[in-house]
Amino acid sequence: MFRILDIVQGRASSSVDEALVAPPPDGTLRWIDLDRQDERALLLLEERFGFHPLTIEDCRHFDQRPKLEEYTGYLFIVMHGFLRKPENAVEPIELHAFLGPHYLVTVHTDELLTLSSVWQRVLGDPGLGRRGADFLYYQIVDAIVDANFQIIDDISDALDDIEDAVLGRAEKRDLAHIFGLKKTLVLLRRVLSPQRDVFAMLSKRGHHCVKETNSVYFRDVYDHLTRIYESIDAGRDLLGNALDAYLSMVAQRTNEIMKRLTILSAVFLPLTFVTGFFGQNFQALPFNDNWLFWIALGLTVGLPPFMLFIFRRSHWL
Repeated sequence: MFRILDIVQGRASSSVDEALVAPPPDGTLRWIDLDRQDERALLLLEERFGFHPLTIEDCRHFDQRPKLEEYTGYLFIVMHGFLRKPENAVEPIELHAFLGPHYLVTVHTDELLTLSSVWQRVLGDPGLGRRGADFLYYQIVDAIVDANFQIIDDISDALDDIEDAVLGRAEKRDLAHIFGLKKTLVLLRRVLSPQRDVFAMLSKRGHHCVKETNSVYFRDVYDHLTRIYESIDAGRDLLGNALDAYLSMVAQRTNEIMKRLTILSAVFLPLTFVTGFFGQNFQALPFNDNWLFWIALGLTVGLPPFMLFIFRRSHWL
């Protein structure tokens, strides 16, 4: 579904009339947003704007990596936001944009709350459109990128909880949490690494669709992505330390169990000899006398405490 926002002489108006899906007239800044695109809508964009077929093909299949492509008269930009899910999981959401001198066309398959909030902000403050379509695009990407900071903060809090849990008493669910967070960080890193390069190019390379006065804003987005990327690397290191601590705690617990079982076996070893020796069913057992029974009984009762005393004195317990 198309929705169109026009800014003319400091006034903003919103419409869903597909007749407006075309390059704007002189003096008008136009933002066209296409949600849940279909073949008819994409062909309409290709026909009226003259977009390259390769960019339309990318909009048909939303499995693109972040990228910046330059075509005659416009830039085609692919970036990603993230949809937060339970257990600190995330799902990438693609946003394709055609950035021209006086228009901005955004295409996405999923609802983007950050984009909708910018839409309402521009409607309420048309003055934001005075700086051009590139500044409108900056408003969108800045909101999407800044939303990643909350994701990173939540992951940091989860890392602290995992470290406390692992150092306290490691459980199997902690290992599942570690690998879940690791999967999330790998996904964030895989997406944000090329996305950082996209905004590095937007902030440096000259293009008539990006004014020199607005390129500094894209540099700010690049700085934010760099901070997020560094936080992701730090989180991966902390996850590696947490995994090592978990494995160490599990190994230590296993060693403690094996030590106790070994001590228990050592305590019962002489008892097994005593009971085995005096339990032989022989008529002519050497030293067969009543007093031997009391010796055997005394050894059976006295050996375990004596061995435990020796083990504790030797700091084995």
